[in-house]
Amino acid sequence: MKPGQQYQEFERLAEQLGIRIVNGKGNFSGDYCLVEKDKYIVLNKNKPLEQRLKRFAVAFSKLDLSNIYLKPALRNLIENERKLSLFQESE
Repeated sequence: MKPGQQYQEFERLAEQLGIRIVNGKGNFSGDYCLVEKDKYIVLNKNKPLEQRLKRFAVAFSKLDLSNIYLKPALRNLIENERKLSLFQESE
């Protein structure tokens, strides 16, 4: 799956889960956040597409997606980030 398609799939997943995507500019990477009961993924639109895909994967790796169908390419990206975060926490 091409990066542009992956980005669109992440957008669809966010919409399905009721998560708003905020594209901003600035000196930040982006991440998932919860403001009161509203869920957001904040992305830096100045970053390359590959970095924004990684931020999506990091954000979704923090959520329970076990009951949601994901295309294999997306699930792999998310699972790889989940494994990385577990590895980094154990150090």
